[in-house]
Amino acid sequence: MFSKACEYAIRASIFIAEQSLLDKKVSLKDIAKAIDSPEAYTSKILQQLSRNNVIQSDKGPTGGFSMNKQELDKVRLSTVVTAIDGDAIYNSCGLGLKNCNEEMPCPAHNQFKIVREELKIMLEETFVKSLTPDFKDGLTFLRR
Repeated sequence: MFSKACEYAIRASIFIAEQSLLDKKVSLKDIAKAIDSPEAYTSKILQQLSRNNVIQSDKGPTGGFSMNKQELDKVRLSTVVTAIDGDAIYNSCGLGLKNCNEEMPCPAHNQFKIVREELKIMLEETFVKSLTPDFKDGLTFLRR
């Protein structure tokens, strides 16, 4: 459903948020290792997240990636998804057809429309910060 880049972006955002709550900035290398992603690919994803103001990137010896602790209550999963994949997940065809719409629906259009709507609600109602406690407590994981 999400692109591979978007999956990595969500995982990276959760990791960065968890570390930011501990007042830590994290390096590209640490993020790539934590989310099991190639460094070069992770770098491009982090650049997109930074350009879209989801994360902060600081250069230099005390640099690294972080998220503003005061803003963490406002960062929704939908923000991360939109920064990487745009809004296609909310209006694309479940079968990948380009001309599928309300007037000319594909065979799965009406069923997939329900899934898209539920997904949109979940992404808009879930904050990245809310996903950090289970990860920190070892109840969830970010690596395969």
